Parts: sequence; structure tokens; C-alpha cells
Amino acid sequence: MARGALEQITGDPKGGPDPDPASELQDYLSTSRRRPLFFCGDAVQVLRRLPAEVFDCCMTSPPYWGKREYSGGGIGLEHTHDAYVESLLQVFQAVHRTLKVSGSFWLNIGDTYLNKCLLGIPWRVALAMLDQQGWVLRNQIVWNKVKGSPDNTDDKLRNVHEPVFHFVKSAKGYYYDIDGIRTAPKKAQVVNGAVVSATGVTGVRYRRQIELSTSLTEHEKSIAYAALEDMLDSVRCGDVADFRMIIRRQQRTTHSDSEQVSGRARELQQRGFYFLKYHPNGSKPGDVWDILPEDTQKRKTHFAPYPADLCRIPLLATCPPDGLALDPFCGTGTTNLVAMQLGRKSVGIDISPEYISSARERCESLL
Repeated sequence: MARGALEQITGDPKGGPDPDPASELQDYLSTSRRRPLFFCGDAVQVLRRLPAEVFDCCMTSPPYWGKREYSGGGIGLEHTHDAYVESLLQVFQAVHRTLKVSGSFWLNIGDTYLNKCLLGIPWRVALAMLDQQGWVLRNQIVWNKVKGSPDNTDDKLRNVHEPVFHFVKSAKGYYYDIDGIRTAPKKAQVVNGAVVSATGVTGVRYRRQIELSTSLTEHEKSIAYAALEDMLDSVRCGDVADFRMIIRRQQRTTHSDSEQVSGRARELQQRGFYFLKYHPNGSKPGDVWDILPEDTQKRKTHFAPYPADLCRIPLLATCPPDGLALDPFCGTGTTNLVAMQLGRKSVGIDISPEYISSARERCESLL
């Protein structure tokens, strides 16, 4: 088997009789226990024995191809990168079956070189998932490792990033708690009776631009003045955290100047101005995450540190508070540990009994 010879499926890494994963999962879900449920075995075989549409969220980072030898063997040891991609697709097809229609799948996967050629493995996998399995790709996040690994080559740049893909089963209706991951906004202030937004907007500059505009008619100017005062009142009351005012021929039109493709361009042409409002609950994260990969848990049995911070946004955004998360390549259990810290139930699967034991010990240390 491409994923290794170990076929044991058990919630007990020490062995024993072969239990039914579906029964164990049902028992787990019937309790209030947040401690993760772990299965040791081949991910495809375990997932095939679990019910369909049971998981709310999956977050995982599979073994790299041809870079490391993991305890227990398994995926990553294939003779070709094409075989490696096919092995992953088998796992992800099983994930697709067990993920709820409202669920999300977050995949962090590294690339590799062959004969000095970067293979583009992450996108080979992602495109195959789209074309062959019907996944919908919502985001590609750049995980900037900031420091990166040592690189002694003298004919290329250092590799300091990896992609994280966010897939869903359906383009509409999937669970996403955007307010759960917003950055708390700075507060507006009132200085000498004038409101000052979180980034220092007072309205003085916009008033001056309206006054001096040769593009706005007098009627448009009066409407723009009134709209600006209403916006400043909204900032004062806390209904709007911050804003920018786009005035005809004063600021660059957002996205496009074409009225045919941009509603804002049409509004600018018809009214002479529009506003960009900042959400009162703060800004949502961008798609570049600066996260150091250092192993703060001092793990000695696993060669690929998987930072806990990489899991927090995916779990907070796409796993409901009463939801169930999955990691089919759980290693030493970082996804499961973070899920437990956030009050979510989770299931971890790994082919290595050694890793399963380590994952359980890490999670039990929180009790």
C-alpha cells in the first residue's frame, strides 16, 4: 500500500481488539468530553468506516513527498510524485465523504524539488481536487514562515512560504464565522469636540476637497457635505469603525473606472462620491499569515513542526463551537490540541502508534 503496511484501526495505540470506529465516534459524540478521539491506522481505511457527513471542519498537513521518513511509513514514500498525489487524492476523497455539506477543508502542503525543478505539488493536488473531486477553492493562504529553513544553494532564492488551501463542498451555505476571526478595531476619539477615526480621519481634508472640487456641481457638493457629516456621526456613535471617502477626480476609483463592471464607478459618476466603510467589529484577516514554524512543544518524535497558530483561524472560522474537527494526518496532534483549547471536539488519525501516543499525552496534559 502507498500509505504503508500498518492496517490497525484503533482508538488505543497500544493495540488490542479491533473496535468499530463508527461506534467509538458515536460514543464520543454522545458525551460532553472535549478530549480528542484518536485512531491509529491508514487514513482511508479509518475514514471509510466512519459515517458520511459527520465532520464540520478538517485541518491537516500531510507528509511531504520524498523529504522525510516518518514513523510508521505511509504517504510521502512513493516512488514518484504522481503516485504521491494519487495517494493524497484517495484520502481527500474519503474526507469529502465524511465532511458535512456545510463543512470546510483546510490543507497545508509543502512543495519539493526533483532534479533542481520545483514540482508545484501543492497546486497539482489542489487542481486535481477541483477537477476530479468537485471541491470548491475559496482561498489560497500564503504561510510566511518569516525565517524559513537554512538553504545552502547558490543558484536560487530561499523558500520561506507554504500554501494553505481552504476548500468547501458547496459554494454556498458553508459555515463561516467571520466575526470570530476579526481583529479588534481601534476606537475613534473625540478631540476638541471633533471626532477622529481610528486611523486619524477627521473629515477636514474631505471637506476641503469638496469645497475646491471643479468636478462636483454645487448641488453635488451640498449632498457630499451632508453625507460626510452623517458618516462622522456614525463613527462617533460606534456604528462605523473607520471610513474613506472617494470623491470624483480626487481619489482613485476602487477596482475599476468602468461603469459597466463597477457599481462604485457608476455611483461616483452619478453622485460624485462614495464611502468605503470599515466594519465596526474590526478587519478580517488577510491571506498572508506570518507564523514562525518553530516547535514550541519540544517534540522529539516528529520532524515537521506544525505551528498551533496555523490552526486557529481555520478552526475559529469554520468549526462551530459545538462542531467536530478532523485531522487525517494528525502527527503529534497539534490540530486536535488547538481544537480542544477552543472548546471543539476533534478526531485525529495517524498511521504511527508512536505519534498517536504523543498526541494523546499532549492533549491530556491540558486536563
